Amino acid sequence: MEVFVTEAFTLLGIGLLFIGLRLYVRITTVGWKDLQADDYLMVVAAIAYSVETALAYSVGAYWKGLANNAMTDEERRLLNPSSEEYMLRVNGSKTQVAGWSTYTFLLWVIKAAMCTFYLRLTEGLEFKMRIHIGFGLIVSTWLAVLFSILFGCMPFEKNWQIYPDPGNFCQPAISKIDIFVTVVLNVVTDLYLLSIPIPMLWRASIKPVKKAGLILLFSGGAFVTMAGILRCVLILTNPVNGAQQAGSWAVRETFVAVVTSNLPMVFPLVKRWGRPLV
Repeated sequence: MEVFVTEAFTLLGIGLLFIGLRLYVRITTVGWKDLQADDYLMVVAAIAYSVETALAYSVGAYWKGLANNAMTDEERRLLNPSSEEYMLRVNGSKTQVAGWSTYTFLLWVIKAAMCTFYLRLTEGLEFKMRIHIGFGLIVSTWLAVLFSILFGCMPFEKNWQIYPDPGNFCQPAISKIDIFVTVVLNVVTDLYLLSIPIPMLWRASIKPVKKAGLILLFSGGAFVTMAGILRCVLILTNPVNGAQQAGSWAVRETFVAVVTSNLPMVFPLVKRWGRPLV
């Protein structure tokens, strides 16, 4: 647990630093009054990232990694509703629902910020149309993910039911409907967003080495996609520790998303600061 706490809050600190550097670059470049929607969305992302990390921390620190999964029917029947374990499992399950909601909200806010950033970069009608489609895709897929979390288990309070067994869809730490809907729509939107800047950069009249570097810089979404898939695989293959793993890997995945989405804005600043050292 101590290792995870150190990791989670270290990643949070680095992630918030990247967002802070991004805002510093934007403010010193265009001023407070000319900040754009993607800059404000990153402020929202910083708040959501902090909340998500706090929720992931509470899963282990307060609820001991327990939720309403990984129990036999006999264990469920014998568990006293007034016992500490019952309370831990109920509150752990509620935290998992909150964690899923915050985790997906953060990822989709970052997607919206990137799409808005691309809109500022483009002038051609072709690319603007693709970006507008991207906005529609982001909104529709986020609503689909949110509905799967909120309505995949009905009535809603079954998400923390212990006995009788509410079934997999009502075990938020390892719910297959939450996992599959989220990972599929996450991958689809990430791949679509990747398809926007790469063709623009490919057509740009710049040196091949610089072009390759910029394409790599804007391809951070691929790392987020891989992290998301890995997270889901680990949860599905280890349902006993699914509650703790869900929180741990959510923090890692969103850290990668925060860093890679801000890197295109932060990289020129880091390059400028590092020039005197070379």
